[in-house]
Amino acid sequence: MSEFDPTQHRMVSAQRWFEDFVLGERFVIPSRTQTSAVFAAFQTASGDTHPIHYDVEYCRARGMPELLAHGFQTLVHTAPGAGLFPYVVEESLIGFLEQSSKFLKPVYAGDTIYPALEVIELVPGRTTGVVTLRSTVHNQRRELVLEGTQKFLVRRRPT
Repeated sequence: MSEFDPTQHRMVSAQRWFEDFVLGERFVIPSRTQTSAVFAAFQTASGDTHPIHYDVEYCRARGMPELLAHGFQTLVHTAPGAGLFPYVVEESLIGFLEQSSKFLKPVYAGDTIYPALEVIELVPGRTTGVVTLRSTVHNQRRELVLEGTQKFLVRRRPT
């Protein structure tokens, strides 16, 4: 038996560089049901205490069936670290450059969301490149509830 090597303890065995990405490539992020625990954790982390996110009777009095998820509570599930993207760029990722989002439909307590990232643009530079990912979140009714982009600066393959 060989000696344990912590540098080989990786989620993904193949390191990726800028030129390894292709348009249309997808990185699926595990689905998540928006439970009361998720709402409570987001409230704690965000400090947002508006009753529309934490008082079901307040929501029902305003025509909503359940607690309304904060937009950022939905957005946080598109974090690349929730999927495999950061694992394939462990050696090549320089930084997260920007993020934008559109909140298209409400997400309520009890909804299950399905986040994904898709490569939509590759802008090469001399030693790096920018990988633009389209972020999407669908709900259990197959409705697109969030759409946006995320840009990452990634090293080109060393020569």
